[in-house]
Amino acid sequence: MVDLTDLLTDLAAESAELDSLVAPLSTADWARSTPAPGWTIGHQIAHLAWTDHAAWLAATDADAFYSSVTSAADPARLVDAGAEEFLAPPGELLPRWRSGRTALAAALAATPAGDKLPWYGTTMSPASMVTARIMETWAHGTDVADALRVTRPATARLRHIAYLGFRTLGHSFAAHGRPLPTTPVRVDLTAPATPHTGDATWSYGPADAADLVTGPALDFCLLVTQRRHRADLALTATGLVADAWLDVAQAFAGPPGAGRAPAAEAPA
Repeated sequence: MVDLTDLLTDLAAESAELDSLVAPLSTADWARSTPAPGWTIGHQIAHLAWTDHAAWLAATDADAFYSSVTSAADPARLVDAGAEEFLAPPGELLPRWRSGRTALAAALAATPAGDKLPWYGTTMSPASMVTARIMETWAHGTDVADALRVTRPATARLRHIAYLGFRTLGHSFAAHGRPLPTTPVRVDLTAPATPHTGDATWSYGPADAADLVTGPALDFCLLVTQRRHRADLALTATGLVADAWLDVAQAFAGPPGAGRAPAAEAPA
């Protein structure tokens, strides 16, 4: 089990890496389009600021969190509306994101380990909430990096996203209206080569499972965050359930995401 303090350290590092990418940008660059239709770099950061605020409410005032959900004018546009609400010029948005994520980290650190926090359609432990924030920050940071045409190094922090991607197998099928599979799936991922991982393999699921997913951890994380289509990734699925999973995998809560088109079909 990963310690909450260690998780919060990795969340701070993931946020700082993205912060260093956007902080020097001009106002014009903040308005650059990202792979998410209709979203600029500013929208990506605004979304993170909004979800950090929602998570902070969940950790500090459950009634206020539920009220923010039930009072939404259009639940189907909750995510887009949140990004639009928090969107602001970079000189205002960047400090707001920084202060919000700091407040969230403090609130989660003070939450008793056994407590469950409300979230969209589920509840989460403090550790699970931090893991989800790492996943969101990395995923939206990937959109920003794609917009800027830069490549970020893969880090050992991907292990949190990979684990979350594995744990959400059942949700992935349910979100797409498919029956929950009863066949176990094994995941064997090649960790990114870093001083902390070496040539490690990250494995999840029963060792004797007939259904298997293998490949680079980076590719698996890109898949479960729906930042790349499976056709563009070096992932191999053995077994019917494993193969079907790669078509619907999503590590985030809520309805099924639209995903990304294969690179051959994506607009230039």
